[in-house]
Formats: sequence, C-alpha cells, structure tokens
Amino acid sequence: MATYITELDVSTDPAEEQHLQSNGFKKININLNQGAGGKAIYLWYKNGPAKPITRVQFTFTDGMASGLIEAGYKKIDKNLNAGTRGDVTHLWYFRGSGEFHTPIVKIDFTTDAEGEAEKFKDDWEKSACNLNRHAGGNLIFAWVKREKQTYICNVSATASYGSDASFYGNGYIRVDENTNRSAGGANVFIWYRQTTDPKRALTDLNISTNDIEYQTLQQQGYTSVSVNLNEKTRGPPVYLWHNNDDGAKPIQAMSLLLNTHAVQVYKKAGVSVIERNLNTGNAGSTEFLCFYRSKA
Repeated sequence: MATYITELDVSTDPAEEQHLQSNGFKKININLNQGAGGKAIYLWYKNGPAKPITRVQFTFTDGMASGLIEAGYKKIDKNLNAGTRGDVTHLWYFRGSGEFHTPIVKIDFTTDAEGEAEKFKDDWEKSACNLNRHAGGNLIFAWVKREKQTYICNVSATASYGSDASFYGNGYIRVDENTNRSAGGANVFIWYRQTTDPKRALTDLNISTNDIEYQTLQQQGYTSVSVNLNEKTRGPPVYLWHNNDDGAKPIQAMSLLLNTHAVQVYKKAGVSVIERNLNTGNAGSTEFLCFYRSKA
C-alpha cells in the first residue's frame, strides 16, 4: 500500500519541534528562513495510508487566502517569515479526491538554482512562491512529488480573487506568484490542472508580449488564455498560450522563474524557459514562465 503525506505542521521554536516529534511527525531539515535571519522554521509531516494530502498552496496577502478558505483548505497558522522583514507567508493544504487530485507522497525544499534544476529532472513539482519573499536570504521553494506521474492538461489565469474558490473546486492549482509583482496593477495569477493521462496533456506553452508574437502564435495554432498577465499596468498586453501536439512530449510541470541568473542552469537541465518577461513595459520584477516536459 502506498504511503501518503497525510498531515503537515510547522515549528517556529525548539519547544514546538519537541512537541511535533513526540506526536510522530517527521522533520524536513531545511530552515525555511535560511539566510534571512529570524526564527528557525521547519516543516513537519506525517505519512501513512490515511486520506492523503493532494494540494499545498501558499499565501502572502490576505486576498490570496479568501478562495482557499471558501474551498475548505486548512491553514497552518504560523508565519513562515517570522522574525524577518519579509511578507507574512502561510502554508495551506487540502485532501481532495477525483480525477484532478493525485496524492502527494513526498515534500521537500530547495535553497539554490542547481537544486531546483535537479528536482525538475527527478519529476518533482515546484511552487512559485519564494518562502523568503521580501526577506532576503536564500531563494527557498517547496516541491512535491505525487503517487503517480501527472501532466498539465489545462491552464488559465485570473486578474482578481473573486473566482479563486471556483478554480480550486474545479481541481486547479494556483501558481503562487503574482505575474504583476512589483508592477502595480491587478493581482494576476496563472492556474493549471493536472491529469495522469499523458494523451490529455498540453505539449507546449508560450508567451506573447506584442502584436507580432500574438499573431504568430495564433497562426501556429496555439490557443490563448484570455486574461492579460499585465492587467492594469503600464505595459502592453501579455498573454499565455498553449498547444497540444499529438507527436510531442507532454508537459509534466510548470512554474515561474524570477531569478534570471538561474535561466542557464534551468536550460542545461532540460527545463524550457520562455524568455519573454511577463512584466514587459513596466517597472515590475522580471518573470519568465518555465516548464518541464516528460523524458519518456
């Protein structure tokens, strides 16, 4: 019988560590405040044959939490940036079922670009939320591995929080970084849904940042997501595009890359990085979409 991750918790001091250990939790020995000062913060988990956790999401604004609350996600009410100047960040999880929910069997963290690249190659999924967001220190990202291999079958985007609960209820995962980061404008997030059937998977993603790129992708048979990823900024419209070619390898994982120094490291590992800035034409952070195709 498969062993799933069934419970998660966070420690922010030695007393909490001792309590969790005495209650059968296992510690992931990576300080989630690494390099940023503040408290030593660790994630703990239990695994077993009980109902598995299928979703892990992060929030760094109150608005991001509203849809999670409505959808029944459980919040670990401990700030992952405690003791730093960084954004108040929380982990949420959910035990789902059905075709778009595949149990999580492992969770881990990376603290550098080389580690991130290796995780993609080993079939892990990356959260886009840097757990040291605005805190300085290492770029720390959470990763999950599932009971079965999954593939990206749908992508979408939202420019407000009003439909978040509906997206969660329909099996979508939010990419937990605002595509308008530091740009002002709307709170825009990309979403995706997974399948275990590679025949239903998307095989390519792309970005348009001007009319020529838009028309070219349209002529090549790509389908666009209707939401402008640059919504209400000074920049031009930016759109996410997807395609499904029967002869191409399916996409396993997707995320955002804000560390431009990691682009070549990612590419060397076989990760596709679309070097078209989602914040084109504004003063926001440089953000690239990245994805990893199946090796099979």
